[in-house]
Amino acid sequence: MNEAGPGRREQNKRRTHDALVSAAGRLFREQGYEATTVRDIALAAGVGERTFFRYFPSKESLVLQQVKELIPLLVDRIGARPAAEPPLAALREATLALLAQHADAPPLLLLGPRPLSADPTSRGDRFLLFDLEEAIAAAFLARLAPGTGAEAEPDEDLILRAAVLSRAGMSVLRAIRVTYSRLPEPGRASLDLVDFVRRAFTALEQGF
Repeated sequence: MNEAGPGRREQNKRRTHDALVSAAGRLFREQGYEATTVRDIALAAGVGERTFFRYFPSKESLVLQQVKELIPLLVDRIGARPAAEPPLAALREATLALLAQHADAPPLLLLGPRPLSADPTSRGDRFLLFDLEEAIAAAFLARLAPGTGAEAEPDEDLILRAAVLSRAGMSVLRAIRVTYSRLPEPGRASLDLVDFVRRAFTALEQGF
């Protein structure tokens, strides 16, 4: 019984955490990020506001935490793509796989605050953009120089190419977010997100 107690408590904590994240995503989609309050999220999750603050310091922190948790998952999916696939195509397919697997991700990532903003006055974590860009660049470099060992430095041209492609890919992700957030709620509800993401990456490819 003593061993089972902590296990059950952890399970209950995880269920409450997931309920808050799910409720936030649903409310952001239905009424927008700005119009959704912490009280709204707590009520929708079936808990009190005090419980919310035991898990997240703020509404914004809930979104930022989810973004941070998704970064390594995105990198893993980029690495799992076929070796012959171009880096930006790998990012596109990894993004689609992530959105498909995490049902709460689209509204949290696309309708939350601006966690991916490079603006130092942004309310979001301005360092998150850099972290994500660097993570994607590292994943791209691993694809561009797969035979590079731990002791060998990759060619500087490959490092530069990975960095450029990473920033180009980030520009697509940010454009998706900005455009999606500006759509009226009925438009978001009827939007084919898979097609939307594919069209965004196609727009980048056609620009060259």
